[in-house]
Amino acid sequence: MASQLLKEKIDQAIKILNEKDVDMWLTFVRESSIMADPVLEMIAGMNFTWQSALIINKDGDTTAIVGSLEEENIKQTDLYKNVIGYVQSIRDPLKDLLKEKNPAKIAVNFSRSSPLADGLTLGLYLQLLDYLKDTGFEDKLISSEEIIFSLRGRKSPFELSIMREAVKETLKILDEAANFIKPGKTEIEIAEYIRALAKVEGYDLAWDEDHCPAVFTGPDTRGAHSGPTTRTVEKGHLVNVDFGIKYNGYCSDLQRTWYVLKDGEENAPTEVQIGFYVIRDAIQKVVDNLKPNVQGCEMDDIARKYIVKSGYEDFPHGLGHQVGRSVHDGGAGLLPRWERYGDSPYLKVEESQVYTIEPRLKVDGYGIATIEEEVFITKEGCEFLSKPQKELMYIKD
Repeated sequence: MASQLLKEKIDQAIKILNEKDVDMWLTFVRESSIMADPVLEMIAGMNFTWQSALIINKDGDTTAIVGSLEEENIKQTDLYKNVIGYVQSIRDPLKDLLKEKNPAKIAVNFSRSSPLADGLTLGLYLQLLDYLKDTGFEDKLISSEEIIFSLRGRKSPFELSIMREAVKETLKILDEAANFIKPGKTEIEIAEYIRALAKVEGYDLAWDEDHCPAVFTGPDTRGAHSGPTTRTVEKGHLVNVDFGIKYNGYCSDLQRTWYVLKDGEENAPTEVQIGFYVIRDAIQKVVDNLKPNVQGCEMDDIARKYIVKSGYEDFPHGLGHQVGRSVHDGGAGLLPRWERYGDSPYLKVEESQVYTIEPRLKVDGYGIATIEEEVFITKEGCEFLSKPQKELMYIKD
């Protein structure tokens, strides 16, 4: 991540600490090239070997306590106002700083609900407690998950510009892929072609290669996160592709749907068109209501109820998730009130977050109708990052 972006995120973290009335955020790591903490890419852009503490305070002061051999590396980044090197143990410089700052709340990098905020291993957490024993600060530790959720979720102008480009490039690849999709092509062949297009442009995939892209043709396909198969495209099939790239460190995640025309057809059968339009309209209904301070589960309700009321089965996954450095990012999601999602459905949407909206439904005898768009949360609503698919696209032999 560029130095400019790291500085933006550290400044943003200070604002978040003040919003949430947390005095200090302590990120405690060691051997992070082996046990990676996802937050380091937001506040350091480098790994650490010895036990290291990256400390951001709500008063704007920042300190990095690192092993002496890495002291010069972190100084050169110019990210932290104070850099303290140690040789034998981090214990004393860490305790001295805590005594100086005397924080009432210390947010630490552990979380019950999200791996994005749970970089502190149990062993290192116990070591931290040992360092803080009898200081009183061991009783002031809280999870930093709310800080990390906001930091990862709220996109700076620079981050948003990167994500707009990621979406733009992804749509170019999907448009080109449409010219390759023909009767007789297998799901695997289509996926390989799309991956080749991304490779030529120098883009990494947004998620694991075995199902990026996910390609589905016709009825009775596998589940949403399954990889492509040897199933062939046939006339009369709905074909959909779920694909994303990693562009300058940020992910995209989009889906598009086509119908393969049969001989003599100029349009899809009525039931196929209706299914597609129900998905399209469900997305628009969510967009019309999605804004800061709504709960994600309320948005899921809108799409889910509309699809079921229209006569289709409930879809077996959440409506949408955040996107950023990871394809599934942040804390809040546009999710149903299911136990598997924990507290995430109830978290409130915040300005400057980016979400996918991706309902789906089954059109019996033809396949899956689905669209996935990305939207950016504004002060009073949201706007599409992707040019939305408003009409069903056709494949002609």
